[in-house]
Amino acid sequence: MTDDTSGTLDEALERLHASGPEHDGWLSNHAPMAVEALVRHGQGRTVHRWLDRYRDKLQEMPDSYARITEENWREALGDPRRLADWPAYFDRALADRPWRDVLAVWWPRLLPGIAGGATHPVIRVGHAVRTLLDDPGTTTAPRTAELAHALGYWAARHAPLPPLRQQPGPASGSAADALAAVEPVADQSGGIRARLARLTAFPTWPPTPRPGRTAAQQPTSRTTAPDAADPAEEARRRLTELVRATTHRYATHGHGSPVMLVHAATAPNAVLRVLRVLPRELWAPSLDAAWAASAAVTAVYAPREPFPADRLPSAAGVTPEEVFARAAAHGDEHAIKLTDTALDVAQGPDPLALAAALHACAMIDPAL
Repeated sequence: MTDDTSGTLDEALERLHASGPEHDGWLSNHAPMAVEALVRHGQGRTVHRWLDRYRDKLQEMPDSYARITEENWREALGDPRRLADWPAYFDRALADRPWRDVLAVWWPRLLPGIAGGATHPVIRVGHAVRTLLDDPGTTTAPRTAELAHALGYWAARHAPLPPLRQQPGPASGSAADALAAVEPVADQSGGIRARLARLTAFPTWPPTPRPGRTAAQQPTSRTTAPDAADPAEEARRRLTELVRATTHRYATHGHGSPVMLVHAATAPNAVLRVLRVLPRELWAPSLDAAWAASAAVTAVYAPREPFPADRLPSAAGVTPEEVFARAAAHGDEHAIKLTDTALDVAQGPDPLALAAALHACAMIDPAL
């Protein structure tokens, strides 16, 4: 992976921070996420040209509604009228305290609303944190400002899922089988907010270790790990498994909604990117929220039948760098972000993850 030494990312973020987080009603501004991925994967030279093409989707930041303070933030949470006020709040917070401290305070407050904004806010936070971790000793103002914008967007669009019944999880305990057990909602019409309101139940995942037993005494499955006695490490391992499973499932089921099902993989991957800077006691609830986000998107967009395996794009002989170059040339922000996640998964040999990225580029209309 290529870290930015040219200043391209900081220039792009400064250019974008005059824009609001949404356009055309409530569609998300993907530009900060896409340009971060482009720079990271060695496509920095394409960033400003990509932004020129994307500029019709950039709209000015909305007007301020009312100042958010430590006394009134609870009533402002989830209020889209505060789309400008929340980034301003986090700008002030990040000026006063280290960004990791601010994140540790606000992550558990925001986590229940992970599905808000179609999961785009948490994804944007994941990209922002990744830039701040590149070189912690020389954190730049545009990157700190990007975290403020990302957290602010999440706070403004914070929206918990409806109460859900817990159904039995798969006997295998695997993330792939849990995703396969998610029942699609009967009515897959309308926008994501209308669809999410129709959710009623999810399979229980991950399996919960029984109290009072050591890891060796827990019921075994093919996904049981020797670190199961450490809840934080088990959460990290399970979250990694979930990102891999959702990326693989995009290859076989992404045709149900090629754009929206990207987020079933990119949302948990955003959580995984943030995990290492969070207090360990937040790792397990982060896994639970990531599963809820993936399962929700799966339930409201997934098709009932997989894509024929013999029609999937082949990743044989194609390097990860070549796959990302194809996504950059394709230009669509969703294809870029899915490919970015697929390359995280494919850091070990993983042809199906690369095939998922190639499939996204084949199914999603290219940017013109």
